[in-house]
Amino acid sequence: MPSAMERKMGEMLVSDNVISSPDLETALSKQQETGGSLGRILIEMGLASEWEMAAALGKQLNVPFITLSHYDIDQGVLSSIPSHLVRKYKIVPVDKTGDTLTIALSDPSNIYLLDELKLLTESQIIPVISFESDIDEAIERYYSAQGSISNFDEMLKEISDEDFRSVQEELSADPVDIITGEEQEEEEDDSADINDAPVIQLVNQIVMDAIKSGASDIHIEPYEKVIRLRFRIDGVLHEMSPPPKKFQNAIVSRIKILSELDIAERRLPQDGRFRIKMKNRAIDFRVATCPVVHGEKVVIRILDQGNLMLDLAELGFDPDELDKLEQAIRMPWGMALITGPTGSGKSTTLYSALSTINDPKKNISTIEDPVEYNLKGVNQVQARADIGLTFAAGLKSFLRQDPDIVMIGEIRDLETGEIAVKAALTGHLVLSTIHTNDAPSTPQRLSNMGIEPFLVSASLLMVEAQRLVRRVCKNCKREYEPDKELLTALNITDPDAHFAKGAGCETCRGSGSKGRVGLYEIMVVSDEMRDAITAGLPVNKVKQLAVREGMRTLRMAGIRKALMGVAPIEEVLGATMADEVEEIKPAAEPDEAQKKVAEPELELEELEQV
Repeated sequence: MPSAMERKMGEMLVSDNVISSPDLETALSKQQETGGSLGRILIEMGLASEWEMAAALGKQLNVPFITLSHYDIDQGVLSSIPSHLVRKYKIVPVDKTGDTLTIALSDPSNIYLLDELKLLTESQIIPVISFESDIDEAIERYYSAQGSISNFDEMLKEISDEDFRSVQEELSADPVDIITGEEQEEEEDDSADINDAPVIQLVNQIVMDAIKSGASDIHIEPYEKVIRLRFRIDGVLHEMSPPPKKFQNAIVSRIKILSELDIAERRLPQDGRFRIKMKNRAIDFRVATCPVVHGEKVVIRILDQGNLMLDLAELGFDPDELDKLEQAIRMPWGMALITGPTGSGKSTTLYSALSTINDPKKNISTIEDPVEYNLKGVNQVQARADIGLTFAAGLKSFLRQDPDIVMIGEIRDLETGEIAVKAALTGHLVLSTIHTNDAPSTPQRLSNMGIEPFLVSASLLMVEAQRLVRRVCKNCKREYEPDKELLTALNITDPDAHFAKGAGCETCRGSGSKGRVGLYEIMVVSDEMRDAITAGLPVNKVKQLAVREGMRTLRMAGIRKALMGVAPIEEVLGATMADEVEEIKPAAEPDEAQKKVAEPELELEELEQV
């Protein structure tokens, strides 16, 4: 039955013309049938908004309203109430002064809850109203991404020394947990209790917190007296509260068991992988261990298929760049290459390109090391150099299986490059990656491997270079004026140019940046470019020609994103190399007098070359 206070609040909403009397009676009838609070029912029925409900409650109870996203809550305040009670009652401690504790909740009329919190915290409770959605977001932010890791000490209070000594023996078993997701056969012994092993809990917690934080990598680094735990979020490493040093070897062993690595081998680097299923999506983890002075360093790359964007339009390409890329990958034969450093999103671009041209009428095969994501309708092969299945060997096998499109994880040696070029010249479309600093230096890199320049020029369709820079946080975005030295370094002279940066908020962890955006440099190989590659022109000349033909360099693309307010200008400066603007600027049409002067010199140069 609705309480007198809820009915009074409903009548207040009617008097304020927020809802009508029939709406109130309908909501009260539904509350009798289903239970729950009247406010939540009114919101779910679309009769009132969260703001209107909060205003009505505040007016009725004389309680102030706050927006939690505007507050930076101290960790000491957050720990004043156990996390399980925070989640159970949907409350957030906001401030603590002396023996007075301010609590944000969506329904401050719950006097029983306020009394319980008063007894639990031994403090005077001051309630404030906040949206329920705002409270849920704050709980997720403070108690999931940071709280669980930072509360390792609470988890370890229940672990005795005897438990720790038995950890290594327990690790040899394979209990049911969130990592493996496998059910264990029922036995009459006590092996079912192995799931409570402290190290298993710690590893599970680290992995789950990394996923919730949106991390791309987990770094576990041993030092003399401590372990350092870091998550790479949006390309930047963030230090997290670490587990105790005494669990170092046990944690590494647990991760090795999950990855099917040799737990007895601690002198050599090892690579492995494992997978979990969470909320109907598969998440792969690529594990690399490396012996260091004080133990073994572990880096875990998180490959969340749910975050894979297979639509090229969503990757941040400008329309003209997207047209160039799609035109190249839809050619019947030739070679399209993607270049950039590790972690620049090359694999994502390749997978998106394959997804764009994936067609049941085409035979598509890939050889990768490792296979990061599974694509439906694509034949994917995992390279294994230890048994002779290299990129070159896999590519040779593909060419005997009537392929239309071939994707190679990376061209890193002469044999792979030669086979890729020959495949591109014999009616196959070849997609691959290569490590160079920018697009114009790619032909020279292939030539330095030992591939003839005329073969490179004949097979190459397009080279795309890319970088990832952090995106300005939309929640705290504001305009600002950069230092003049910075603008001078970027050769920005427009006095009316506008730039944006993030002021720092809880959403972006105070960094001012949230997410990443790509910078792309696409060099299309035209007939004139083929002549330049065949002639072996230096990289700077190739770059000048590419810019004259319409290529936008990485620095140009970054400045474009900064002027649009998408990326901070400082990020552009740090992620891209300076262009020789005076030299690579698109040339203007010469007048007739200049042509007459230049013609004899050009003829003389041609004669000298001949």
